[in-house]
Amino acid sequence: MKTYTKDKQFIKFCAYGFLKNLRFYDAFLLLFFLENGLSYSEIGFLYATREMTIIIMEIPSGIIADTYGRKYALIAGFLAYIVSFVTFYFSTDFYLLMVAIFLFGIGDAFRSGTHKGMIMDYLRLNGWEKHKIDYYGNTRSWSQKGSAVSALFAGFLVLYSGSYRFIYLFSIVPYLINFINIATYPNEINHSIKKKKKQRFSSFVEVFKNFVKVIRQPKVFPIMNSAALHSAFLKSIKDYIQPIMVSIAVLIPIMNDLDIKRKSGLIVGITYFFIFLMTSYASKNAQKVKEIKVNNIQKVTLITGLTTGIICGVLVWFELWIISLLVFIVIYLIENARKPIMTGILSDNVPNEILTSVIS
Repeated sequence: MKTYTKDKQFIKFCAYGFLKNLRFYDAFLLLFFLENGLSYSEIGFLYATREMTIIIMEIPSGIIADTYGRKYALIAGFLAYIVSFVTFYFSTDFYLLMVAIFLFGIGDAFRSGTHKGMIMDYLRLNGWEKHKIDYYGNTRSWSQKGSAVSALFAGFLVLYSGSYRFIYLFSIVPYLINFINIATYPNEINHSIKKKKKQRFSSFVEVFKNFVKVIRQPKVFPIMNSAALHSAFLKSIKDYIQPIMVSIAVLIPIMNDLDIKRKSGLIVGITYFFIFLMTSYASKNAQKVKEIKVNNIQKVTLITGLTTGIICGVLVWFELWIISLLVFIVIYLIENARKPIMTGILSDNVPNEILTSVIS
């Protein structure tokens, strides 16, 4: 049976995911906010600002990518990320953090969905569409490897520096390298609608109309909801596991000669390292999960993930820290097996011309 080739572009796709997830700050974001003296209500407001920015910009950024070029949209997103990291590093008060988190939201909006659309384009160009779940699952597994390396490196960085702030400076380096990586992508997968400059606005309107038409289809809208709901659920709760990890770090009777920030930084980093190694394996084997003979696999995995989250919340309520952490890992595993599956299903049901808009 014909399969895909792990060519130079496959390596670039994997490198993109690996470098993109070298977000050294990610395992310590909530702890960084606490270090800056923010209350939980202020932290919640920052998270809300980020999510509102993404929600408002998500669809327009996807349409812009489908209209003017996905490569250009990615480059714009990474520029916003880099400026955001610089702002985070120099942030001294709540309002500067607001600016940083807003820029981060812009970066996320232009990135999400765009790269997946480029991968699907590349598979179509090479006649590898039927391998989309396995192909994307393998490239995504490198994203999780990047997260694993990122968490471990950040843990040792916190151990050495005793602060979360320096993490943002180090995060700029892989994003600059990825900026160059994206710029070398072939124009064939840029997928810019070829119109003259004076016609570009009409192209934008055309993509928007097609987008609205597609998402109103009865077979597409439930798939979009299912894909978004579990991802949004994990994204909304994932950082709140960090204080639980700190609580576990306090209980572990090792490295007691270190101050709590250095000790917890190292233990949080090591914990995330192993979590992301497991999620990398889950993503890589998404095709095997898809082949399990279960009716409506997307619905089953969604319900399982949400139920697991409720169980985790109950365990936290009773202060069963270690068990709640183990249960929380299951949500991560489900999400990373689901993501390639849902992307493949969406790709099967959505026209290529507006795929980025829909995935966004």
